[in-house]
Formats: sequence, C-alpha cells, structure tokens
Amino acid sequence: QVQLVESGGGLVQPGGSLRLSCAASGAIFSINVMAWFRQAPGKQRELVAGITTGGSTNYADSVKGRFTISRDNSKNAVYLQMNSLQLEDTAVYYCKATTWRDYWGKGTLVTVSS
Repeated sequence: QVQLVESGGGLVQPGGSLRLSCAASGAIFSINVMAWFRQAPGKQRELVAGITTGGSTNYADSVKGRFTISRDNSKNAVYLQMNSLQLEDTAVYYCKATTWRDYWGKGTLVTVSS
C-alpha cells in the first residue's frame, strides 16, 4: 500500500505561482512513476505531468514551459512548480503513484482568479 498526501493548493491571481507537494508513505520502494493529474469542474481528470524514478518527465501540452515536476526520492516526495498560472488551470490537483497498480491522493484545490 502507498499513501499520498498533497499540499500547497490555494487561491492565486492569474500570472502567479504555486508549488504543490505530494508526500508518499508506505510501500514507497515499489513506486515507479509519480504524476500529477487535475480535474476541473465538469471535466475529466487529465494528466498534467509525470516523472519516473530515473527523472524522465513528460508534460501536457497545456502546461509545457510553465509547470515543472520534480522528485526527491530521499524524501519520498514529488513536487509541481506552477508558474504563469491561468484561469483554466483552476482544478483539483491529484498526485498519483504507480507500482503494480495506481494509488491516488485526495487532491488539493488550486483556484486561479482575479
């Protein structure tokens, strides 16, 4: 079992920045990929960014150049630095860890509003 707890969400103005954190506990040795997803009201959950144990990353086109995913294996954590936030980035952001199955956190709300 893997437990994930997200933090760092909040209210930010357009153009602002936020840094999300996801702390993993439990069977962390078995985690391969960690990723951030988001779900906006009325929309499906979508991949934002992912990172492998080795540090390879991938991003949704909508966040490339603005968001950066990073991973600290010593702290069992993954981060999402979000810059130049836009109104359409408003969503609940979820952390996901993949072992032989997927584990999800409960999410943290990011609201971009003026």
